[in-house]
Amino acid sequence: MQPLLRPSLHPATALTRNAVYQSLTRYADGSPERLGTVFVGLSGGADSLALLAATAFVTQRLGVNCAAIIVDHGLQPDSEQVAARAAEQARDLLVRDVRTVRVTVTERGEGLEAAARAARFAVFSEQLGDNDVLLLGHNQNDQAEQVLLGLARGSGLRAIAGIAPARGQILRPFLDLDRPTIETACAAQQIQPWRDPHNEDERFLRVRVRRRVLPFLEEQLGPGVAQSLVRTAQQARDDADYFAQLVPPLVDAAEIVATEADPLPPEVNYCLDVSSIEGQPAALLKRIVREAARRSAGVSLSANHTEQVVRLIHHWRGQKQLELEGVRVQRAANRLFFKPGAIT
Repeated sequence: MQPLLRPSLHPATALTRNAVYQSLTRYADGSPERLGTVFVGLSGGADSLALLAATAFVTQRLGVNCAAIIVDHGLQPDSEQVAARAAEQARDLLVRDVRTVRVTVTERGEGLEAAARAARFAVFSEQLGDNDVLLLGHNQNDQAEQVLLGLARGSGLRAIAGIAPARGQILRPFLDLDRPTIETACAAQQIQPWRDPHNEDERFLRVRVRRRVLPFLEEQLGPGVAQSLVRTAQQARDDADYFAQLVPPLVDAAEIVATEADPLPPEVNYCLDVSSIEGQPAALLKRIVREAARRSAGVSLSANHTEQVVRLIHHWRGQKQLELEGVRVQRAANRLFFKPGAIT
């Protein structure tokens, strides 16, 4: 492969290109030239345009196909024009495979942002082949915002682990680059990004975190808050990944499988031996409970519901069945029964 850097290259542009090359290399175990198509999710904003420019450069030298996916959510009057302009900019970057998909965003109580994200990822899933990879332009500032939101919600270690740099076929090469660096890379390459008005709309919680909370923290605590939050996310992710490896074998070992001689009660589809798990540290026991609920009913227990199940393990006095969100849990003697379906 030809060198990614040239003496005259602007440092910000060099950082974006190296970030893409390193991300693809890690994903492909050192052989990124064996990848299928490298897709970039393109909105027309600075992050995605800088990402596409870097990806087009890197893939051209790797001999790998690069493609842009533009999802038009139809949420703004000029969304069709924004999508068309993004497609034109992609072609200006010598990306020949440009795909624009218009979707209908239907909000069903989860919020507009979540509904748009679900529609967008459905498109990505349809477009990706088995050997393909998708690059998204989340940056260091996005990561800091995500960690703050996780802390505010008290959602546990996985929540403050933030945005994963790699998950399945999805890579986020820019998580170590801040927003000013990315914007500088656009300017250095004479790329003019679109500015999404939703990113200025303080009706959205994430926008308030970006425009009010993080600047306030920087003002009160000094510079470097965003970088510290990103380091916290990495440490939390390492710990969460370790727990994720520990828990499944422990659940497997504690599972009681029904037999003809010893069947499970009606409706019960998962059962744990209490004596096998009650001595585990709290951090592991709670994860074992959540994994058992997931296996039984496909639900993710809240922290409060997890604590209720733990009380059945440690402080059982013949309590009645727990009616939780999507799953029922009952203890009988030394067995913990899980049944799908409960209050909604």
